[in-house]
Amino acid sequence: MPWKELNVMELRTQFIAEWLAKRYTVTALSQRYGISRQTAHKWIGRFKRDGFKGLTDRSTAPHHRPQRTPAMIREQIIASKLLHQHWGPKKVVDYLKRHQPKLQWPADSTVGEILKQAGLVKARNKRKRVGADVAVFKDCDRCNRVWSVDYKGQFVLGNGRLCYPLTVTDNYSRYLLQCRALASPNHRDTRSWLEWVFREYGLPQAIRSDNGAPFASMAAGGISRLSRWWIQLGIKPERIKPGKPQHNGRHERMHRTLKAEATRPAAYSLEAQQKRFDAFCREYNDERSHESLERKCPVQVYQPSPQTYPERVPEVEYEQQVQVRSVRHNGQIKWKGEFIYVTEILAKDRVGLTEIDNDLWEVRYGFYLLGFIPERTMKLERAKAWHGHL
Repeated sequence: MPWKELNVMELRTQFIAEWLAKRYTVTALSQRYGISRQTAHKWIGRFKRDGFKGLTDRSTAPHHRPQRTPAMIREQIIASKLLHQHWGPKKVVDYLKRHQPKLQWPADSTVGEILKQAGLVKARNKRKRVGADVAVFKDCDRCNRVWSVDYKGQFVLGNGRLCYPLTVTDNYSRYLLQCRALASPNHRDTRSWLEWVFREYGLPQAIRSDNGAPFASMAAGGISRLSRWWIQLGIKPERIKPGKPQHNGRHERMHRTLKAEATRPAAYSLEAQQKRFDAFCREYNDERSHESLERKCPVQVYQPSPQTYPERVPEVEYEQQVQVRSVRHNGQIKWKGEFIYVTEILAKDRVGLTEIDNDLWEVRYGFYLLGFIPERTMKLERAKAWHGHL
Protein backbone atom coordinates (compact mmCIF):
# COMPACT_ATOMS: atom_id res chain seq x y z
CA MET A 1 0.00 0.00 0.00
CA PRO A 2 2.38 2.78 -1.26
CA TRP A 3 1.84 6.26 0.11
CA LYS A 4 -0.35 8.44 -2.08
CA GLU A 5 0.29 12.13 -2.35
CA LEU A 6 -3.28 13.03 -1.45
CA ASN A 7 -3.25 11.11 1.90
CA VAL A 8 0.40 11.35 2.84
CA MET A 9 -0.04 12.89 6.31
CA GLU A 10 -2.88 10.52 7.16
CA LEU A 11 -0.82 7.48 6.17
CA ARG A 12 2.30 8.70 7.96
CA THR A 13 0.25 9.29 11.13
CA GLN A 14 -1.28 5.80 10.83
CA PHE A 15 2.17 4.32 10.28
CA ILE A 16 3.48 5.94 13.49
CA ALA A 17 0.40 4.88 15.48
CA GLU A 18 0.94 1.24 14.46
CA TRP A 19 4.66 1.54 15.26
CA LEU A 20 3.83 2.91 18.74
CA ALA A 21 1.40 0.04 19.32
CA LYS A 22 4.35 -2.35 18.70
CA ARG A 23 2.20 -4.77 16.75
CA TYR A 24 4.66 -5.01 13.86
CA THR A 25 8.41 -4.82 13.38
CA VAL A 26 9.85 -1.96 11.31
CA THR A 27 10.50 -4.46 8.50
CA ALA A 28 6.90 -5.69 8.58
CA LEU A 29 5.58 -2.11 8.66
CA SER A 30 7.78 -1.20 5.69
CA GLN A 31 6.30 -4.05 3.69
CA ARG A 32 2.78 -3.21 4.88
CA TYR A 33 3.09 0.41 3.70
CA GLY A 34 5.17 -0.32 0.61
CA ILE A 35 8.17 1.79 1.65
CA SER A 36 11.83 1.01 2.28
CA ARG A 37 13.22 0.36 5.75
CA GLN A 38 15.37 3.46 5.32
CA THR A 39 12.26 5.60 4.71
CA ALA A 40 10.49 3.99 7.66
CA HIS A 41 13.40 4.78 10.00
CA LYS A 42 13.51 8.34 8.64
CA TRP A 43 9.89 9.04 9.65
CA ILE A 44 10.29 7.27 13.00
CA GLY A 45 13.34 9.43 13.67
CA ARG A 46 11.49 12.62 12.74
CA PHE A 47 8.56 11.61 14.94
CA LYS A 48 10.90 10.96 17.89
CA ARG A 49 12.43 14.40 17.50
CA ASP A 50 9.40 16.53 16.64
CA GLY A 51 6.23 14.51 17.18
CA PHE A 52 3.59 14.43 14.47
CA LYS A 53 4.73 17.84 13.21
CA GLY A 54 7.93 16.13 12.11
CA LEU A 55 5.96 14.07 9.62
CA THR A 56 5.34 17.08 7.40
CA ASP A 57 7.48 17.44 4.28
CA ARG A 58 9.15 20.64 5.45
CA SER A 59 9.73 20.62 9.15
CA THR A 60 11.64 23.56 10.60
CA ALA A 61 11.98 22.00 14.05
CA PRO A 62 15.54 21.81 15.42
CA HIS A 63 17.33 18.44 15.34
CA HIS A 64 18.61 18.64 18.89
CA ARG A 65 17.02 20.01 22.03
CA PRO A 66 18.74 19.76 25.40
CA GLN A 67 16.59 19.29 28.57
CA ARG A 68 14.05 17.29 26.57
CA THR A 69 11.62 14.75 28.01
CA PRO A 70 13.02 11.26 27.28
CA ALA A 71 11.74 9.77 24.03
CA MET A 72 10.27 6.72 25.78
CA ILE A 73 8.21 8.95 28.07
CA ARG A 74 7.02 11.06 25.14
CA GLU A 75 6.03 7.96 23.19
CA GLN A 76 3.92 6.63 26.05
CA ILE A 77 2.23 10.00 26.56
CA ILE A 78 1.34 10.18 22.88
CA ALA A 79 0.23 6.53 22.76
CA SER A 80 -2.07 7.13 25.77
CA LYS A 81 -3.55 10.18 24.08
CA LEU A 82 -4.16 8.18 20.88
CA LEU A 83 -6.01 5.57 22.93
CA HIS A 84 -8.11 8.25 24.68
CA GLN A 85 -8.42 11.00 22.12
CA HIS A 86 -10.93 13.07 24.11
CA TRP A 87 -8.71 13.28 27.21
CA GLY A 88 -6.76 16.38 28.18
CA PRO A 89 -3.20 16.43 29.63
CA LYS A 90 -4.31 15.98 33.26
CA LYS A 91 -6.30 12.83 32.57
CA VAL A 92 -3.43 11.41 30.49
CA VAL A 93 -0.98 12.06 33.35
CA ASP A 94 -3.32 10.51 35.94
CA TYR A 95 -3.82 7.45 33.74
CA LEU A 96 -0.06 6.92 33.27
CA LYS A 97 0.70 7.44 36.96
CA ARG A 98 -1.84 4.78 37.94
CA HIS A 99 -0.55 2.24 35.43
CA GLN A 100 3.18 2.96 35.79
CA PRO A 101 3.66 4.61 39.19
CA LYS A 102 7.41 3.94 39.33
CA LEU A 103 8.21 6.17 36.35
CA GLN A 104 8.77 9.90 36.71
CA TRP A 105 6.08 11.58 34.64
CA PRO A 106 6.30 15.23 33.60
CA ALA A 107 4.08 18.03 34.87
CA ASP A 108 0.63 18.63 33.36
CA SER A 109 1.87 21.67 31.45
CA THR A 110 4.78 19.71 29.94
CA VAL A 111 2.46 16.92 28.84
CA GLY A 112 0.17 19.51 27.30
CA GLU A 113 3.11 20.93 25.33
CA ILE A 114 4.18 17.45 24.18
CA LEU A 115 0.66 16.75 22.90
CA LYS A 116 0.50 20.17 21.27
CA GLN A 117 3.81 19.62 19.47
CA ALA A 118 2.53 16.22 18.33
CA GLY A 119 -0.51 17.88 16.77
CA LEU A 120 -2.91 16.13 19.13
CA VAL A 121 -4.50 19.19 20.73
CA LYS A 122 -7.56 20.63 19.05
CA ALA A 123 -8.70 24.20 19.61
CA ARG A 124 -11.96 24.25 21.55
CA ASN A 125 -14.89 26.49 20.79
CA LYS A 126 -15.71 28.75 23.70
CA ARG A 127 -19.01 27.77 25.31
CA LYS A 128 -21.38 30.09 27.09
CA ARG A 129 -21.63 28.75 30.59
CA VAL A 130 -24.38 29.22 33.15
CA GLY A 131 -23.30 29.37 36.76
CA ALA A 132 -24.24 26.28 38.75
CA ASP A 133 -26.85 26.52 41.48
CA VAL A 134 -24.68 25.14 44.29
CA ALA A 135 -27.59 25.08 46.69
CA VAL A 136 -29.11 22.25 44.65
CA PHE A 137 -26.01 20.11 45.32
CA LYS A 138 -25.41 21.02 48.95
CA ASP A 139 -26.58 17.60 50.14
CA CYS A 140 -24.47 15.54 47.71
CA ASP A 141 -21.85 14.98 50.39
CA ARG A 142 -21.51 11.19 50.26
CA CYS A 143 -22.14 8.22 48.03
CA ASN A 144 -25.78 7.27 47.39
CA ARG A 145 -27.14 10.47 48.94
CA VAL A 146 -28.44 11.60 45.54
CA TRP A 147 -28.46 9.74 42.23
CA SER A 148 -29.36 11.28 38.88
CA VAL A 149 -31.36 9.54 36.17
CA ASP A 150 -32.18 10.67 32.65
CA TYR A 151 -32.68 9.64 29.06
CA LYS A 152 -29.92 11.21 27.00
CA GLY A 153 -31.32 12.63 23.77
CA GLN A 154 -32.29 9.93 21.32
CA PHE A 155 -30.25 9.37 18.17
CA VAL A 156 -30.54 7.28 15.00
CA LEU A 157 -28.63 4.00 14.72
CA GLY A 158 -27.09 2.67 11.53
CA ASN A 159 -30.14 0.48 10.90
CA GLY A 160 -32.44 3.53 11.00
CA ARG A 161 -33.93 2.78 14.42
CA LEU A 162 -33.83 5.14 17.41
CA CYS A 163 -31.72 4.58 20.50
CA TYR A 164 -32.70 6.06 23.88
CA PRO A 165 -29.79 5.79 26.37
CA LEU A 166 -30.96 5.41 29.99
CA THR A 167 -28.25 6.74 32.31
CA VAL A 168 -27.89 6.65 36.11
CA THR A 169 -25.05 8.25 38.09
CA ASP A 170 -24.11 8.76 41.72
CA ASN A 171 -23.79 12.53 42.16
CA TYR A 172 -21.04 12.43 44.78
CA SER A 173 -18.58 10.00 43.17
CA ARG A 174 -19.67 10.58 39.52
CA TYR A 175 -19.84 6.78 39.22
CA LEU A 176 -21.84 5.75 36.15
CA LEU A 177 -24.17 3.08 37.54
CA GLN A 178 -25.93 2.30 34.27
CA CYS A 179 -25.90 3.28 30.62
CA ARG A 180 -28.42 1.19 28.71
CA ALA A 181 -29.38 1.40 25.04
CA LEU A 182 -33.17 1.10 24.87
CA ALA A 183 -35.64 1.21 22.00
CA SER A 184 -38.02 3.59 23.84
CA PRO A 185 -38.23 5.43 27.18
CA ASN A 186 -41.21 3.44 28.43
CA HIS A 187 -42.11 2.70 32.05
CA ARG A 188 -41.60 -1.07 31.88
CA ASP A 189 -38.04 -1.04 30.55
CA THR A 190 -37.03 1.90 32.74
CA ARG A 191 -38.27 0.15 35.87
CA SER A 192 -36.62 -3.15 34.89
CA TRP A 193 -33.18 -1.60 34.47
CA LEU A 194 -33.52 0.59 37.56
CA GLU A 195 -34.40 -2.55 39.49
CA TRP A 196 -31.16 -4.10 38.16
CA VAL A 197 -29.25 -1.06 39.43
CA PHE A 198 -30.94 -1.27 42.85
CA ARG A 199 -30.06 -4.96 43.18
CA GLU A 200 -26.48 -4.30 42.10
CA TYR A 201 -25.72 -1.15 44.12
CA GLY A 202 -28.46 -0.80 46.76
CA LEU A 203 -30.85 2.13 47.24
CA PRO A 204 -30.09 5.86 47.25
CA GLN A 205 -31.77 8.39 49.51
CA ALA A 206 -32.98 10.47 46.57
CA ILE A 207 -33.13 10.35 42.77
CA ARG A 208 -32.93 13.57 40.74
CA SER A 209 -34.60 13.73 37.31
CA ASP A 210 -36.17 16.15 34.86
CA ASN A 211 -39.93 16.66 34.61
CA GLY A 212 -40.56 14.34 31.69
CA ALA A 213 -42.01 10.85 31.43
CA PRO A 214 -41.52 8.29 32.80
CA PHE A 215 -39.93 10.04 35.80
CA ALA A 216 -42.73 12.58 36.35
CA SER A 217 -46.24 13.35 35.14
CA MET A 218 -48.91 16.06 35.23
CA ALA A 219 -50.64 14.28 38.13
CA ALA A 220 -50.83 15.64 41.68
CA GLY A 221 -47.35 16.40 43.00
CA GLY A 222 -45.92 15.40 39.61
CA ILE A 223 -46.07 11.78 40.75
CA SER A 224 -45.72 9.03 38.13
CA ARG A 225 -45.92 5.25 38.30
CA LEU A 226 -42.13 5.18 38.47
CA SER A 227 -41.77 7.76 41.25
CA ARG A 228 -44.62 6.03 43.14
CA TRP A 229 -42.39 2.93 43.22
CA TRP A 230 -39.44 5.00 44.45
CA ILE A 231 -41.55 6.42 47.29
CA GLN A 232 -42.61 2.91 48.31
CA LEU A 233 -38.90 2.05 48.54
CA GLY A 234 -38.23 5.13 50.70
CA ILE A 235 -36.47 7.05 47.89
CA LYS A 236 -37.23 10.75 47.62
CA PRO A 237 -37.96 11.93 44.04
CA GLU A 238 -36.23 15.23 43.23
CA ARG A 239 -37.18 17.12 40.07
CA ILE A 240 -35.13 19.93 38.61
CA LYS A 241 -36.83 23.17 37.62
CA PRO A 242 -38.03 23.21 34.00
CA GLY A 243 -35.42 24.83 31.75
CA LYS A 244 -32.71 24.52 34.42
CA PRO A 245 -30.44 21.66 33.26
CA GLN A 246 -27.62 23.09 35.43
CA HIS A 247 -29.55 21.76 38.43
CA ASN A 248 -28.48 18.35 37.17
CA GLY A 249 -25.16 19.69 35.89
CA ARG A 250 -22.93 16.77 36.83
CA HIS A 251 -25.15 14.35 34.95
CA GLU A 252 -25.44 16.67 31.95
CA ARG A 253 -21.64 16.97 31.79
CA MET A 254 -21.37 13.17 31.68
CA HIS A 255 -23.88 13.16 28.81
CA ARG A 256 -21.67 15.47 26.75
CA THR A 257 -18.75 13.10 27.24
CA LEU A 258 -20.94 10.08 26.41
CA LYS A 259 -22.19 11.72 23.22
CA ALA A 260 -18.68 12.59 22.02
CA GLU A 261 -17.01 9.28 22.84
CA ALA A 262 -19.67 6.60 22.35
CA THR A 263 -22.24 7.82 19.83
CA ARG A 264 -20.26 9.50 17.03
CA PRO A 265 -20.75 7.72 14.76
CA ALA A 266 -23.61 5.64 16.07
CA ALA A 267 -23.39 1.85 15.96
CA TYR A 268 -25.53 -0.21 13.58
CA SER A 269 -27.88 -1.81 16.15
CA LEU A 270 -28.92 -1.57 19.80
CA GLU A 271 -26.74 -4.57 20.61
CA ALA A 272 -23.67 -3.04 18.98
CA GLN A 273 -24.36 0.32 20.63
CA GLN A 274 -24.64 -1.38 24.02
CA LYS A 275 -21.14 -2.80 23.60
CA ARG A 276 -19.89 0.76 23.09
CA PHE A 277 -21.75 1.92 26.18
CA ASP A 278 -20.29 -0.93 28.23
CA ALA A 279 -16.78 0.02 27.13
CA PHE A 280 -17.52 3.68 27.90
CA CYS A 281 -18.73 2.80 31.41
CA ARG A 282 -15.54 0.85 32.15
CA GLU A 283 -13.33 3.69 30.98
CA TYR A 284 -15.43 6.41 32.63
CA ASN A 285 -15.51 4.66 35.99
CA ASP A 286 -12.11 2.95 36.10
CA GLU A 287 -9.73 5.06 34.00
CA ARG A 288 -11.00 8.63 33.73
CA SER A 289 -9.93 10.88 36.60
CA HIS A 290 -11.97 13.85 37.85
CA GLU A 291 -10.49 17.02 39.29
CA SER A 292 -13.49 17.31 41.64
CA LEU A 293 -12.48 13.92 43.12
CA GLU A 294 -8.91 15.12 43.75
CA ARG A 295 -8.01 13.51 40.41
CA LYS A 296 -9.23 10.08 41.44
CA CYS A 297 -11.42 7.84 39.31
CA PRO A 298 -15.06 7.23 40.31
CA VAL A 299 -14.30 3.57 41.10
CA GLN A 300 -11.79 4.72 43.74
CA VAL A 301 -14.49 6.75 45.52
CA TYR A 302 -17.82 4.97 45.06
CA GLN A 303 -19.17 2.52 47.63
CA PRO A 304 -22.46 0.59 47.21
CA SER A 305 -25.36 1.60 49.44
CA PRO A 306 -25.84 -0.34 52.70
CA GLN A 307 -29.61 -0.17 52.08
CA THR A 308 -30.38 -3.20 49.94
CA TYR A 309 -33.28 -3.68 47.55
CA PRO A 310 -36.11 -5.56 49.32
CA GLU A 311 -37.52 -8.76 47.86
CA ARG A 312 -41.01 -7.35 48.38
CA VAL A 313 -41.92 -3.71 47.86
CA PRO A 314 -43.37 -2.42 51.16
CA GLU A 315 -46.62 -0.48 51.53
CA VAL A 316 -46.39 3.16 52.57
CA GLU A 317 -46.99 3.81 56.25
CA TYR A 318 -48.59 6.68 58.16
CA GLU A 319 -48.40 7.94 61.72
CA GLN A 320 -51.34 7.44 64.05
CA GLN A 321 -52.58 11.04 63.89
CA VAL A 322 -52.76 11.01 60.09
CA GLN A 323 -56.18 10.36 58.59
CA VAL A 324 -55.84 7.71 55.89
CA ARG A 325 -58.10 7.35 52.87
CA SER A 326 -58.10 4.73 50.09
CA VAL A 327 -57.90 5.90 46.49
CA ARG A 328 -60.62 4.44 44.32
CA HIS A 329 -60.09 3.02 40.83
CA ASN A 330 -61.13 6.40 39.33
CA GLY A 331 -58.54 8.30 41.37
CA GLN A 332 -60.97 9.74 43.93
CA ILE A 333 -61.05 9.64 47.71
CA LYS A 334 -64.07 10.20 49.94
CA TRP A 335 -63.44 13.00 52.42
CA LYS A 336 -65.98 14.71 54.68
CA GLY A 337 -68.83 13.36 52.57
CA GLU A 338 -67.34 14.60 49.29
CA PHE A 339 -65.56 12.78 46.46
CA ILE A 340 -62.23 14.48 45.72
CA TYR A 341 -60.05 13.57 42.76
CA VAL A 342 -56.39 12.85 43.65
CA THR A 343 -54.87 10.74 40.84
CA GLU A 344 -55.53 7.40 39.18
CA ILE A 345 -51.82 6.61 39.52
CA LEU A 346 -52.51 5.84 43.20
CA ALA A 347 -55.62 3.73 42.55
CA LYS A 348 -56.08 1.00 45.19
CA ASP A 349 -53.45 2.70 47.35
CA ARG A 350 -53.78 4.95 50.42
CA VAL A 351 -53.06 8.63 51.02
CA GLY A 352 -52.72 10.49 54.31
CA LEU A 353 -54.39 13.79 55.29
CA THR A 354 -53.17 16.11 58.06
CA GLU A 355 -54.72 19.42 59.12
CA ILE A 356 -51.96 22.03 59.03
CA ASP A 357 -54.11 25.20 59.33
CA ASN A 358 -57.71 26.09 59.94
CA ASP A 359 -59.72 24.11 57.39
CA LEU A 360 -56.60 23.37 55.30
CA TRP A 361 -55.47 19.78 54.87
CA GLU A 362 -52.16 18.49 53.56
CA VAL A 363 -52.32 15.39 51.37
CA ARG A 364 -49.33 13.07 51.17
CA TYR A 365 -48.45 9.71 49.69
CA GLY A 366 -46.24 8.38 52.47
CA PHE A 367 -43.68 11.16 52.99
CA TYR A 368 -44.32 12.71 49.56
CA LEU A 369 -46.44 15.86 49.30
CA LEU A 370 -49.23 15.72 46.71
CA GLY A 371 -51.01 18.99 47.49
CA PHE A 372 -53.56 20.67 49.77
CA ILE A 373 -57.32 20.51 50.24
CA PRO A 374 -59.00 23.71 51.49
CA GLU A 375 -62.41 22.89 52.98
CA ARG A 376 -63.95 25.89 51.21
CA THR A 377 -63.33 24.27 47.79
CA MET A 378 -62.96 20.58 48.69
CA LYS A 379 -60.56 20.15 45.73
CA LEU A 380 -56.94 19.04 45.72
CA GLU A 381 -54.76 22.01 44.85
CA ARG A 382 -51.11 21.89 43.84
CA ALA A 383 -48.51 22.56 46.50
CA LYS A 384 -47.04 25.44 44.45
CA ALA A 385 -50.25 27.44 44.85
CA TRP A 386 -49.75 27.44 48.63
CA HIS A 387 -46.00 27.97 48.71
CA GLY A 388 -45.18 30.92 50.97
CA HIS A 389 -48.71 31.16 52.43
CA LEU A 390 -48.30 28.67 55.25
